[in-house]
Amino acid sequence: MSTRIARKHPTESQMVRLFTLLALLLFSTFTLAAQIPEKSPNDDNQYRFIELENGLRVILVSDKEADKAAASMNVAVGSGDDPEDREGLSHFLEHMLFLGTEKYPAPGEYQQFIKSHGGQHNAFTAFQDTNYFFDIQAEFLKPALDRFAQQFAAPLFTAELVDRERNAVHSEFSAKQKEDGRRFYSVKKAVSNPDHAFSQFAVGNLSTLENTDDNPLRPDLIEFWKQHYSANLMSLAVYGPQTLDDLEAMVRGRFDTIENRNLEPKRHMASLFEQDALPAKVTAEALKDVRSLSLSFPIPSQEDNYRTKPANYVTNLLGHEGPGSLFDVLKRSGLAESLSAGLGMDTGENATLEISISLTPEGMSRHNEILPLVFDYIDKIRQKGISEQRFLEMQNLARIDFRFREQGSPLHEAMRLASQLMDYPAEDLLRAPWLVERYAPEQYKDILNRLTPDNVLAFVLSPDPGLENPNRTNWYEAAWTREALDPKALTTPQLPELAAQLQLPSANPFVPEDLEMVPGQTMAKPTSLGSLQGMEIWFARDTRFDTPKANVFISLRTPAAQASARSNVLIQLLVDSINANLNAWAYSASLAGLDYSVYPHLRGITVRVGGYNDKLHTLMNRILLQVALPELTRQRFDIARQNLIDSLQNKAKDRPVEQTSEFVQTSLIEGAWNTDDKLRAAREVTFEELLSFSEAAFSQVDPVMMAHGNLTEASALNLARQIDAIVLRNTENTQVARSQVRQLPERETEVSLAVDHPDTGYTLYMQGDNTSFEERARFRLLAQIISSPFYEEIRTSRQLGYIVYATPYEMLETPALGFVVQSPSASQTEIDQAVTEFSAVFENTLAGLTDERLNQEKQAVISKLLEQDRQLGEISSRYWREIDRGAESFDSREQLAEAVKNVSLQELLDTFRKAVLEREQSLRVVTGGNGLQADRALGKLTELTPVPAS
Repeated sequence: MSTRIARKHPTESQMVRLFTLLALLLFSTFTLAAQIPEKSPNDDNQYRFIELENGLRVILVSDKEADKAAASMNVAVGSGDDPEDREGLSHFLEHMLFLGTEKYPAPGEYQQFIKSHGGQHNAFTAFQDTNYFFDIQAEFLKPALDRFAQQFAAPLFTAELVDRERNAVHSEFSAKQKEDGRRFYSVKKAVSNPDHAFSQFAVGNLSTLENTDDNPLRPDLIEFWKQHYSANLMSLAVYGPQTLDDLEAMVRGRFDTIENRNLEPKRHMASLFEQDALPAKVTAEALKDVRSLSLSFPIPSQEDNYRTKPANYVTNLLGHEGPGSLFDVLKRSGLAESLSAGLGMDTGENATLEISISLTPEGMSRHNEILPLVFDYIDKIRQKGISEQRFLEMQNLARIDFRFREQGSPLHEAMRLASQLMDYPAEDLLRAPWLVERYAPEQYKDILNRLTPDNVLAFVLSPDPGLENPNRTNWYEAAWTREALDPKALTTPQLPELAAQLQLPSANPFVPEDLEMVPGQTMAKPTSLGSLQGMEIWFARDTRFDTPKANVFISLRTPAAQASARSNVLIQLLVDSINANLNAWAYSASLAGLDYSVYPHLRGITVRVGGYNDKLHTLMNRILLQVALPELTRQRFDIARQNLIDSLQNKAKDRPVEQTSEFVQTSLIEGAWNTDDKLRAAREVTFEELLSFSEAAFSQVDPVMMAHGNLTEASALNLARQIDAIVLRNTENTQVARSQVRQLPERETEVSLAVDHPDTGYTLYMQGDNTSFEERARFRLLAQIISSPFYEEIRTSRQLGYIVYATPYEMLETPALGFVVQSPSASQTEIDQAVTEFSAVFENTLAGLTDERLNQEKQAVISKLLEQDRQLGEISSRYWREIDRGAESFDSREQLAEAVKNVSLQELLDTFRKAVLEREQSLRVVTGGNGLQADRALGKLTELTPVPAS
């Protein structure tokens, strides 16, 4: 018998509640969907966007394969928020947040924790943002996040450290005081609108960060933190192999303790340049031999146009390097060396579009003629450059790149996402940089209509501008002048013969069409396919990243590369000509996801071609033709030789520690000729010598090739035949030995360099006994353990300088430990005394290591050695290095990791005592010391025999 149940009809109020509930469910489902950003089809990661109750916006990334975890916090506060009477305060605050919190008060605790678990950390301050970041072994993400969150929730701002860290900021300022990049930046600030915060000094020093009884710094620092740092102005990215739920649990309860002060980000309403001051030309003096012409055009902010990217459309045309482009015409005329175009600063209210041209000496002398040519090209784009076909090509390439996007490292991804979370809505976060939704001619025209002669500020940077009664910038003392420009003069043709050559780019012939993956499994390592005319052929099919890309390397080793400093110079000039001849033709390939490089090395030259494999062979063929029969011209030779002379002369103006470290390498690596010898050769070499050298350089070769990626064995062999037919047909086989490192004598060698810089440079290089995996492991592990305490003592406690680090100083598998310090206040003797005292104390620290701590440090080294490959190019480069060193088992990093695992504490102590305390086989290179002068030292060091293999 069936039972009938009487149904009740809902009342009107029940119906209302029912519909309300359904609406809420639908809304929450829609909201949930909106919290998952749209990702690349090639992206296996999982993402979740959440907003904490305190307003902190968070993007979580779960990558189940990741061996490293990372986090980045972006704060919408930067140097543009500095008080006028406390310039550099935001940068100083960035420093202070690392130095202790209520829960973790020790100033070096955070750094030590990150370092001891295989990670790294840092931060940077920009105009509107400050970004803090770290990575770490994945299993230690939770305790790392606990420390990280406390920096933003409960920093201590310890009074003693506030006073001490001022010196670190001042050291950073001092270390870069003679760098042209910083000096030129100070000129740009000096000529900007004084009502715009950009005009202020951003770094800070002892003067702007004064700390006296009358003007104490700590209260200003705390007040700035309270008035500017707020959870609602922060965005966090957390990346790890944990599930999204686990990552979210790590964030909640930690980062929601950051106070939400409900602050608004500062809006920079003023224009970057005063309108009545345009057009104008600013000429600045460079310390190094660099020459450039830059044009800056004020335009409206482009932040809201990220879906159409009109600025990208315009700058893609302005910066094109193909035949007939502005750059190509200038380069072929011997006037320019490089050109770039892009957005400059964008504050959300105003922006700039920048065109930067690196000039030859002749180009600098004629820069006033080049300016009208730039406007000729802009006019051509304005009249004929707006085309739907161009847009569709740009859109297609963006879609292909997004479709086959390869992941960066966890740290890189976290930094990128935290920063972009400030700029884009969560649903567009992952695709926004590649998003080109529609053809927007009205937006292109709007930008082009602002690139006019009456709306430009031109900057000229030159080592000898001949300035009369120049202005000087604050703090950097950079000389500069400003003069008004006549808009009519900028539209009066100065170089009509060059203007007639200008043309817009044709359709790109390298756009990939075949994007299929080749069949077959990824090979565990490269295999030899035998040899062809003496060329060893290595091949590895690799489709693990599901990207139709490949990398092909060819090394043409030749005895001519090592013969003398003169031949070293000649091979650099030959490579320059090859690259110069390829540039215009191959530029379209680079836009279409192909890239290449031809570069010299100690044994000869290498050609590398990579990217979408569809048309890789076409690009390779053209490069090989240039290598085989380079088109050499006297004009290009003269320019390249001058460039080389300039770059060699500029080395004398590098930072002191760059010069001391350079000396270590050039004096100890066989075949690495020193700067003076190369400079002498560059000044003497002739065009006729280059012609002769190019004919004979590869008459004897020791060639090797590797093809790796989305390729078949047959296609690799075809590439090898291509190389043989074009390059190797008339060559004789030979063997070119790999360079080695010279073994230092059994005592400390001290070398003093004469360097024109107020800071003192100090590099202590402590060399191992042999190149065995066991010896390399000991030095790697020692560097890992000593680096954080060395930094804490020399940099944080003693405040000897901003540039302070201990590092594994391995060159060509020769192990070593390096101590590097650059100080604005201490002499080399004082630095060495501090290093000696630190070393004596550290012996007890090392001897007292527990097994648990030693194993922890070992694992940190091993995790770095075996770090997961995330892109095809990383694997290709590793395989290529193994081929170069003759390690045909392709397991060097695994062998080294195993050796690290087996190092005993006693072996570590013995290595420390011999290398660091006794300084056997050590080289101390300093500025301003009493050691051997560079030329005498080189004479002695270059006579030494190589470090033994085991």
